[in-house]
Amino acid sequence: MKTIKACLFCMYLFSAVSMSILFSACQSSSTKTVTLWTNQSDFAIYTEIYNTKQKKYKLETYYFENLTDTLAKAKKYPDIVVGTGLKNSETRRLFKSLDYFFDELLLKQTSFYINLLRLGNIDGKQYLLPVSFNLPAVIFSKDNSSLITKPFYLTLDEIQSIGKSFNQQTKEGVYTRMGFSPRWDDDFLFIVTRLFNVSYRESNPLAWDAVALERAMNYVYQWSITTNGSPDTEDDFAFKYLYNPPSVIITSGKSLFAYISSDNLFTLSKDRLNTLDFRWVGQGNSIPIIEGSPFLGIYKKSKAKDAIDAFIQWFYREENQREMLQLSKELQLLDHSFGIANGFSALKTVTEQIFPAFYPILLGHTPPADSLTPPGILPKNWETIKKRVILPYLHNASRSEKRSGQINLEKQLSEWLKNNPQ
Repeated sequence: MKTIKACLFCMYLFSAVSMSILFSACQSSSTKTVTLWTNQSDFAIYTEIYNTKQKKYKLETYYFENLTDTLAKAKKYPDIVVGTGLKNSETRRLFKSLDYFFDELLLKQTSFYINLLRLGNIDGKQYLLPVSFNLPAVIFSKDNSSLITKPFYLTLDEIQSIGKSFNQQTKEGVYTRMGFSPRWDDDFLFIVTRLFNVSYRESNPLAWDAVALERAMNYVYQWSITTNGSPDTEDDFAFKYLYNPPSVIITSGKSLFAYISSDNLFTLSKDRLNTLDFRWVGQGNSIPIIEGSPFLGIYKKSKAKDAIDAFIQWFYREENQREMLQLSKELQLLDHSFGIANGFSALKTVTEQIFPAFYPILLGHTPPADSLTPPGILPKNWETIKKRVILPYLHNASRSEKRSGQINLEKQLSEWLKNNPQ
């Protein structure tokens, strides 16, 4: 277990916060102490700011890399939990309803991205509050910005069409430029399946729309054939030219687009960002929120209601999130961690009005709230299943027109589960 307590974290914040204030906050014997477990390292900073701002309550923050497993095995629970993977059926039973925050006007539902807030609503009750989120994007060189006229997002068809017009071949048919292939990045292939409404969701352990998955793979295969020649041609081009990071590749002139998630995009260096432009990836007025968004919950048997409520109200105030961003900037943490808890804030006004001051490239490109589409509720071991089964399947299936026999997701998942019992 890695422990991040307020008093132990004081030295790290010395450059931004008075040491004497930290010391008095840590040592006050009259404070009410509550515990917070998380797999989001940035919360060590947020809770430290909170501890320095008032003396009535103190938060002790503990970091667990595998938070859901720790919760499953715990015999004593924290007061507050902030992390990913909390919505599955095994974990969400630990939390109490948070409806009273809205009923008593302690928080406003309209302050949140509503579609994201709904993901924490289970059986008509709000058990979890969203903290942050990330989105898929394609980046391109500013030298090619004139080729892209839409301001917010590009559909798959648009990426394909613009990419095709960028392609360049020799008289012998050898590609010297290739706009884009979905097959160059397995994570982008996964985004394609999200846009085709494959609807991955918790079951026993996982369910999906097999017909939609087949349509998605057919779409990618036809993209390879009609736009770039063939999967082999795409692979050959990638082997020759695409060995650098995506942000370098698209400024080399060899490729037009590259896929990147928002958390990776906004932690690129300023010099690199100055050479880039980007658009979100969407389809039919839908931009998929990438899985793994952290949520906040309160343990159902916690007795420290007043202290917990005070922190949650503090955390979800716009001015306090601005301060979190400012301190993170002063400590140069924004060079490695994006925004609030490594993502866009779940508060609309913070993302739309405050983030552009810290990330100027966002001006004119903040994500449209009505377009954001969250993932389904996923099983506890989703990240492992995705990495070990889903992405390898997509990688192989996307280069074949016939996906039967050994290229069968249900069969591959079943075999993997058999060899990896939970």
